[in-house]
Amino acid sequence: MDNIDRTETENEETGRWKNFNSWMKRKFNYECYMTFLNGCYSCKWEAQQKKARRPLCCCSLREQLFYPWLVVSFCLSTLLLFTWIETSNEYNGFDWVVFLGTGIWFFWSIVLLSFLGILAAYTALLLVLGFLLCWEKNQLYLHWYHKILILIVMLFCSFFLWILLTYWKDRWFTIGLSLQVFAPYIHLGSISVMVLLSWPVAFYLIHLEGEARMRRFQITNIERERNKRCNMRTKLRALQVAIGLPFVLILLCLYVVPLGIYSPCVQEKDKLGPKPYFFGHRGAAMLGPENTMMSFEKAVENGAHGLESDVQISLDKVAFLMHDYDLRRTTNILDIMPNASHTHSSFFYWDFLSTLNAGKWFSDSWIKPFFRMKPLSEADKERARNQKIPKLSELLELARKEKKLVIFDLNSPPRSHPARSSYIRLVVSVILDSKIEQHQIFWLPGSDRKYVRSKAPGFQHIGRLFTIEELRKENITRINVDYKRLFHNGLKEYKSANISINLYLVNEPWLFSLAWCSRIQSVTTDNLQVLKKINHPYYFMTPKFYLFMWIFMDIISAAFIIAILHFY
Repeated sequence: MDNIDRTETENEETGRWKNFNSWMKRKFNYECYMTFLNGCYSCKWEAQQKKARRPLCCCSLREQLFYPWLVVSFCLSTLLLFTWIETSNEYNGFDWVVFLGTGIWFFWSIVLLSFLGILAAYTALLLVLGFLLCWEKNQLYLHWYHKILILIVMLFCSFFLWILLTYWKDRWFTIGLSLQVFAPYIHLGSISVMVLLSWPVAFYLIHLEGEARMRRFQITNIERERNKRCNMRTKLRALQVAIGLPFVLILLCLYVVPLGIYSPCVQEKDKLGPKPYFFGHRGAAMLGPENTMMSFEKAVENGAHGLESDVQISLDKVAFLMHDYDLRRTTNILDIMPNASHTHSSFFYWDFLSTLNAGKWFSDSWIKPFFRMKPLSEADKERARNQKIPKLSELLELARKEKKLVIFDLNSPPRSHPARSSYIRLVVSVILDSKIEQHQIFWLPGSDRKYVRSKAPGFQHIGRLFTIEELRKENITRINVDYKRLFHNGLKEYKSANISINLYLVNEPWLFSLAWCSRIQSVTTDNLQVLKKINHPYYFMTPKFYLFMWIFMDIISAAFIIAILHFY
């Protein structure tokens, strides 16, 4: 008997413990959940218990007015983050511009990318926390720390957006080009996202419908008359429309948006042109120090069809290869003659220039010139450490031996330079003395073309982004242009006039794929070792396949959304 009583007592205690444990877990989880939400949003970390039903919007007017500012800051930070991600092809150029202003080489583009990512994540987190608190019908109170930070985010994003709109408009052209490539995939992905969003949207709409019906049954005749003009059921219905109608409209727009999409990478396979050939930008700048013989030899090894460089004239009239106007970034001038580090590179004699090391900055520095650059082998490091500034004649000798094309920017010397008026003729003389075949020279400088044609009739003259009439007048059938300006100003005009096109600077695979699909003849790139491995354009699809995916995704998504609404 005692055993039976003991067993019953133990069972009763066990049952009580289970009930208590279940209640504790339920209350503890909710309290932790609400405490976390309020702590992050309002900086109030007191335990939050489940409270009685509150009105649909129980926030103060100040909080209601500030929440749209939070939404605006999120949109601005997300827009800037998207812009910076899509313009990754320009990161090296941005780092170089910052270097000119600060004298410090660093991955400033990656720092800015990380900062914009933090801003977008911060505003998104506050937005989600506010939504969850509203879902739980909790009163919103954004701590003034957050409010100050949100205002700072808005000011920073507005200022940076103004800079892009005023001084760097080309960034927006790059976004337009990326959307041309990714538009079909963004479209299909957006439909998938809408299907996923249909679950919480349907749940919330049904929840509002249930609450509206409950209030309709609970309300008395006197209250109905009192709240005739503005009652809670009307607000609930309005909220249903405010949530459901935009969702339906966005979904319908996504169903028909392919009618307005244009993507060069959506075309028939037989219309795809040949793969563009490559000009190594300052050689192979990710494999060797730019504008050195090692870099040009690496470009040849990686299949470059031509070699691109920058030519300066020394004080004693020697043509040498250097991009920057001073020697700080790519030589050891700061170690040898720091007081002259800001002097224009053309104001040095060749005897001095030839003694400078042009490779240690590339091999020994802990900050590489490119963020995605692979580590060098020990042999390449040793080889890079011994690089010197080369003469133009050395590049021409390599090109003659390997039968490669040569294109270069010829920088005019400063006004007080002794070769100021004769640098064109000096460079033409160097080229002719090298015995390279004239058709291997892509002559880019626009000055004194008549003299150049008379002395070297075999040079292939290259134009910039001139009008068709100007190109015909100059008898030029090939242009070398920035990819952003070309696509913005109109590719079809040049194609219809049979103008061959070389684009610079193309480093990203998606941008190279766009050039390939647009039947561009050649591109100038730093990223030879990656682009040479692309045997077919990325993101390419035929119109029939895209049509099939469009209709298939529309039908499947509509069926899923209807099923979700039905079962809820």
